[in-house]
Amino acid sequence: MSYPVARSVCTHPGTTSGEVGPKTLHRPSLVEVNDPQPARRAALATADDRAPAGPGPDLRARVRVYEAELIAFRRDLHRHPELGRQEFRTTRLLRERLVRAGLEPRVLPGGTGMIVDIVPDGTPSGTPFLAFRADIDALPIEDAKTEAPYRSTLPGRAHACGHDVHTAVVLGTALVLAGAARTGELEQPVRLLFQPAEEVMPGGALDVIKADGMAGVGRIFAVHCDPKVQVGRIGLRVGAITSACDRLLLGLSGPGGHTARPHLTTDLVTAVARMAAELPAALARRMDPRWGVSLVFGRIAAGSAPNVIPQQAELEGTVRCLELAGWREAPEVLHELIGRIAETHRAKWELDYHRGVPPVVNEQESIAQLDAAMTARFAGRGPVVEDTEQSLGGEDFSWYLEHAPGALARLGVRGPHEKGVRDLHQGDFDVDERAIGVGVELFAALALGHGRV
Repeated sequence: MSYPVARSVCTHPGTTSGEVGPKTLHRPSLVEVNDPQPARRAALATADDRAPAGPGPDLRARVRVYEAELIAFRRDLHRHPELGRQEFRTTRLLRERLVRAGLEPRVLPGGTGMIVDIVPDGTPSGTPFLAFRADIDALPIEDAKTEAPYRSTLPGRAHACGHDVHTAVVLGTALVLAGAARTGELEQPVRLLFQPAEEVMPGGALDVIKADGMAGVGRIFAVHCDPKVQVGRIGLRVGAITSACDRLLLGLSGPGGHTARPHLTTDLVTAVARMAAELPAALARRMDPRWGVSLVFGRIAAGSAPNVIPQQAELEGTVRCLELAGWREAPEVLHELIGRIAETHRAKWELDYHRGVPPVVNEQESIAQLDAAMTARFAGRGPVVEDTEQSLGGEDFSWYLEHAPGALARLGVRGPHEKGVRDLHQGDFDVDERAIGVGVELFAALALGHGRV
């Protein structure tokens, strides 16, 4: 399989290059920044041989060897997006390239996603892995970038969340570190996780974990595209950086009857109305307010006639939470509160509580390593690390953090001259592709010890 090449526009922001940034008042779009003109470069099969031998001081040069290829790879994925657990083509392309680099990827049992280990010669048994994760699935959304040459070719599917960028970053990290292992520069084992189905709750991270993807992992990192952060920077936050969102369906039942004799039956309409009105406030008062627990109902259903007390009623909504402790405690508290209200009305009840994902809680030491590595590689060109806020969105990277400490960083993908923000999960979402090289260099630096604090 081959894919169109692209001129490398990944000279890192802040370095000297005639290809970075305009010198006039013209404000280019991301399509112009991500110039689609073909590059003059050697065949991909020889790229590994052309890489500089010393990935320490020459790390940036080694990353640049792969940048044009990685941009082309990202564009190919962007043109051919695949939904969760359907990423067969993406998995095949990744496997082919990793095998050519001398690695031995292990495809997950479901046929999509893979685990790749790079273990330096002489590594003592039991040495913990440093892991890097990429999510490879796309969204069921229409690609609205009508002028982009890498626009999705599949109706109703698009990489509108940046997973193609995440995949290119971890692929590039694998290629760089495979070379570092050959030259003896890599001193610790590394695991690359190419995960399917991040957009499918409760998330493809559980597929990876079930396949022993976290066995022996001592620390894990990931990046997520952030269109609010300028390319060349990352956003960091200690503690929760995403939120939890669970779904619940509450069913109430009773014998039903005539509205003239409510005392002889179970008045389900009143019961379900009380549940809708009282549960959110009661839950909020039972939980630590710092956890940010919020119960909101979006659907209520009961009855079909004005003079008939129904036998069934339903209430459906979401529970959102900013902190891991609250996420763990909310279901038990809800069961207690529902039971009390239902008992008052002599109603039978059943709660179908669907777990989503817990919040991603970044570990302090891992954040310090990201900060140190980013600063070591990119200092001297203005701010490269910035604080970031907690998102109300969910991210299944949180499941990995149940097994090892780690952190999720926000990777800046906003072009320096972009007027607005191309938000995630929107049809016009796009990135400044120089972010790929930044992400690869950051991850490679972590693996090579540049993040030690």
